[in-house]
Amino acid sequence: MTLIDRSHPYVRAISPYQPGKPITEVAREIGIPVEGIIKLASNENPLGMSPKARKAVEGAIAGLQRYPDDYDLKHALAVHTGLPMEQIVLGNGSNDILDLIARVFLAPGSSAVCAQYAFAVYPLATMTTGAEIIVVPARDFGHDLDAMRAVLRPDTRLVWIANPNNPTGTLLPHQEVHDFIAALPPDVIVVLDEAYNEYLAPADRAFTGGWLAEFPNLLIIRTFSKIYGLAGLRIGYGIASAEIVGLMNRIRQPFNCNNLALAAAVAALEDYDFLAESFAVNQAGMTKITAALKRLGLDYIPPHGNFITFRLKDARGINEKLLQQGVIVRPLAGYGMPDWLRVTIGTEAENTRFLAALEEALIPNLF
Repeated sequence: MTLIDRSHPYVRAISPYQPGKPITEVAREIGIPVEGIIKLASNENPLGMSPKARKAVEGAIAGLQRYPDDYDLKHALAVHTGLPMEQIVLGNGSNDILDLIARVFLAPGSSAVCAQYAFAVYPLATMTTGAEIIVVPARDFGHDLDAMRAVLRPDTRLVWIANPNNPTGTLLPHQEVHDFIAALPPDVIVVLDEAYNEYLAPADRAFTGGWLAEFPNLLIIRTFSKIYGLAGLRIGYGIASAEIVGLMNRIRQPFNCNNLALAAAVAALEDYDFLAESFAVNQAGMTKITAALKRLGLDYIPPHGNFITFRLKDARGINEKLLQQGVIVRPLAGYGMPDWLRVTIGTEAENTRFLAALEEALIPNLF
């Protein structure tokens, strides 16, 4: 028996998460300078980080010899959410929160439920614990809540829901999500991942944190990686009952959020001008790209985040042609969607360049 054979079989069965292609990798592969490449693959904020957050990071550098103190961010989030600090858990990115909740409630012999085409980390977090992931076929590329409820088993401990969903961009009406949770057994945890919530139109938003008093089995996850522009600092948070948060804190790594991320997140929460600008840039880019996709006769999934998922006859080939032009988007073959690409909304200049590159790549494929 080899050393590898001694590892858990459920770990060996996991396919590692594949992130969007880095700019430096594309530069090496095709010989284009880094500054000549645009990346629209990972749903990052094209405006960068909040100016207030940048200033806070610069100020925090002087204290990097000290271990992190997360009080200020927890207090700021308590004010932001209207919830006590005891109901807030911080993570090294929201993925850290996903991993923590899986480790608390899942184990070999248990199961979790997610939707087809949902975020790839849900199966990964589940399988890492040795639990079984039950994947429910999608409805219109989104969650089929009735079907998800129907597959629950006595050993089901957790249900994953992304709203809006990544990578498809679909959105469930909040009342449907509420009713779904209400119909579940109270001992089944619902993880409601709202990473893209701040990109929703105001009419589509709801403060689901208000449901926590009604649903002690609910965990809501948010991130600073998207509209706040802090993806590289890795900072996210969850809100849940004090009991759930207490369990997660028992296994959370000490000092799992670094000083720079903590300082940046506190400042980013209060940079309302930056948030408004980021939202406006996203809306304008969404309008421009969806109009162009219609003009080109390409199908796309109605978007509710900061990205658009669209269908092509030869998605793999078109992706390669885009890469040759220095434009990075996200192929979705790994999600079981080989005919689809996902493009992040960029700046006006980036969106214009993407569309020009796409039209050039499509020329031989229009006939």
